[in-house]
Amino acid sequence: MEAIRWEDSALYLLDQTRLPAAEDWLRYTDYRQVAKAIQTMVVRGAPAIGITAAYAMVLAAQENACKGDFPAAMSRAKAVLAASRPTAVNLFWALDRMENLWLSAGPDLPRLEEEARAIHREDVLMNEAMGRAGAELVPQGARILTHCNAGALATGGYGTALGVIRAAHAQGKVSMVYADETRPLLQGARLTAYELVRDRIPVTLICDDMAGYLMAQGKVDLVVVGCDRMAANGDFANKIGTYSLAVLAKYHGIPFYTALPSSTIDRSIPNGGHIPVEQRGGEEVTGFAGVPTGPVDVQTWNPAFDVTPHELLTAVITERGVLRPPFDRELAGLVHN
Repeated sequence: MEAIRWEDSALYLLDQTRLPAAEDWLRYTDYRQVAKAIQTMVVRGAPAIGITAAYAMVLAAQENACKGDFPAAMSRAKAVLAASRPTAVNLFWALDRMENLWLSAGPDLPRLEEEARAIHREDVLMNEAMGRAGAELVPQGARILTHCNAGALATGGYGTALGVIRAAHAQGKVSMVYADETRPLLQGARLTAYELVRDRIPVTLICDDMAGYLMAQGKVDLVVVGCDRMAANGDFANKIGTYSLAVLAKYHGIPFYTALPSSTIDRSIPNGGHIPVEQRGGEEVTGFAGVPTGPVDVQTWNPAFDVTPHELLTAVITERGVLRPPFDRELAGLVHN
């Protein structure tokens, strides 16, 4: 399964706002349109956003290669893309990587395209590696709870948290995956359940507020989620609702893991208090798919992410292996170059 394609000098994105009702691929040739696609969550998931932004910079280079002051034009394009979503650090990492190339090589379109393709390929390889590492933590007959979507749709392919689940399933270890629906945009229901059903991995969809009772019933052996940004001490941001699951898992003595590529580690910030948390529009809370679910004039609060303290983490799964506390020391050597 894939959500991003680069073909004939154009970017194609699987419209994730339409899944699972329709599988529509949208074609982009303008980086500004790509920025809007990121903002409106046509594409989402930290690694996928980074890959998409890298290809968008190729589109910007195509537009500006023959114009004067190429670096300034590219910097403006970078700023537009950087403003699309503030929390996922892979966006900024990928933009910086592309910037390093255009500043040194100028409007070399083949090299810029190859760099974006390399970011895409590397992500898939990292996902597969963390899947292998994480599968070692999964007991035989495991019942796994996950939140939001950290699968092939959120990455270059295979997935982070779902990569662990895919690898464990391939080893015959997975008895059941419980997928939180993930309000307000239902990424767990629309995307994670969709991926697992397609891959014939056993999945049960639950409402977000059922997770605690599910744990109390003894039906969860571990929790594994994705990550949009991890601070130097191991605090991490993920889809809103992750923090609640971590607290519940701690209370019930259930291992709680996050899976992430090293490009998601932000060593520039010491802890989770420095992670910018995106605030989204209230219409996502008061309705869904154009159908009102609450009074249109009610006040809303809609953070897209929450921050989970590292003390609630059992381990961090990366492409370079499984990290255990103390996370600040273990993470120090894992900054992605």
